[in-house]
This record gives sequence, structure tokens and C-alpha cells, in this order.
Amino acid sequence: MILVTTETISGKELETLGLVKGSTIQTVNAIRDIGSGLKTLVGGELTKYNEMMNNARALATKRMVEEAESLGADAVVTVRYSSASVMQSAAEVMAYGTAVRFK
Repeated sequence: MILVTTETISGKELETLGLVKGSTIQTVNAIRDIGSGLKTLVGGELTKYNEMMNNARALATKRMVEEAESLGADAVVTVRYSSASVMQSAAEVMAYGTAVRFK
């Protein structure tokens, strides 16, 4: 599956199949959250949160691709990601784009 942020794919004529998306809500465990809270006192990267968000993006992308495949898509164009805080220590990540088939 080809994923691009552009509206077109060079050298390909595209047939639009429709919007596809994938999402997940992820959180870190409470013990790690306490450790991250203490980290804010001294500064630095919150590696467990980075890990959580990377995993969430990967899962949201996988779900989007699965939806595109179910439509018979060859690619997803105009891929975008969004995230939102759902509650303390939890975030929703959504991947979305337009499923297309090569003509």
C-alpha cells in the first residue's frame, strides 16, 4: 500500500474510492505516568510518551490501511494525522486520507 501526503502520485491516474481512517486511544501505565510527572521538574524528553505516541500512530496507520485494502485501494493519498488528549495520560491518534485505485 502506497501512502503519500500529496493529492497525486507521480505517473499514476487515480480513481477515488473514498475516505479511510484508523484511530486508537492509548495511555501509559500509572507508574510510568508518575515517573514522567517527576521528569517535568527537571526537564527532558518523556521517552515513554514518545513510545506511546509512536505506537499509536503505527496502529492508527495500520487500521487505515486495512480499511483501504477492504475497498480494493492501491494507495492512500493526502494522508494526515491528528491527535487529541482524551483524559490525563491518554491520547487519541487518528490517521486519515483518501483511498484510491490506479486506473
